[in-house]
Amino acid sequence: MPVPFEALIPLGLITGFFGASGILFSKLKTSISEGQPTRYGLDRWDRVMLDRDYRLTGTQRGQSHEPSAPTGFSTSSAWTLESERVK
Repeated sequence: MPVPFEALIPLGLITGFFGASGILFSKLKTSISEGQPTRYGLDRWDRVMLDRDYRLTGTQRGQSHEPSAPTGFSTSSAWTLESERVK
């Protein structure tokens, strides 16, 4: 039994739109990650290092090759300031 010609047009449209949306979503995720593959399964240490890299370079995936941190890095600590408890 042959496939009617009218059924191939919607099938092609649906396949094309799903393919285009998948490609656009993949390109969006890659551009957010600055052209590098997306990171999966990040533990606490990885997140701390991502935060450190962000504070050093200003981008989440950027890394610095300088041997010393910039001057503003000493005051941009990731630790929250707590008031000391006096007993």
